[in-house]
This record gives sequence, structure tokens and C-alpha cells, in this order.
Amino acid sequence: MQPTVNPLINLAPIAAIFAIFYFLLIRPQQKAQKEQELMLKSLEAGDKILTTGGLYGTIVGFKGDDLEVQFSQTVKLTLARSAVASLVAPVAAPRAGVKIVA
Repeated sequence: MQPTVNPLINLAPIAAIFAIFYFLLIRPQQKAQKEQELMLKSLEAGDKILTTGGLYGTIVGFKGDDLEVQFSQTVKLTLARSAVASLVAPVAAPRAGVKIVA
């Protein structure tokens, strides 16, 4: 006579797979989404941005949920906040006496 197997033992691999998916896929994606939402809410005039279309510009104003972005001296467009991919960090100028090797 064969011993009966506990049904919870059969569910253990499925639970382990779910835990792996949660910690490797779902949780990091939720964290990145929260960071993106926080960045979009904290946009201010003068911030340099990169759009989802690959254009770099500077925020000059706001129109409700939209942004007025200046891409050059003569080009100013209105964009949705969701079109902002990231903030561009200002590049620090090299200090005197520091040699930059490329």
C-alpha cells in the first residue's frame, strides 16, 4: 500500500514559481512605475528633459497637465507629461587642473 501524499506538497512548486515571478518581475516593475510617477509629478520649469521620442528640451511652462517645452530658440511645443521619459542630469563642468581622458 502506497502512502498518501499531502496535497500541499504538490502546490509547493507552484507557490515557489509565483514567489520568484513576484520578486524578479512584478515588484521591480511596480517600483520603477512609482519612481516614474514621482518624477512626472515633480517636474518644474527649467528642468531639462528627454522625451519618449528622443528629443531633448527644457520645460518653460505648464498648461494644465501638459508641458510647454522649448527644444531650440525658435521651437516650443506642448507635450503631455506622459511623453517625458526622464530628467537629464546637468553635466558638471571640468575643474581647472583636472585632465579628462576619453
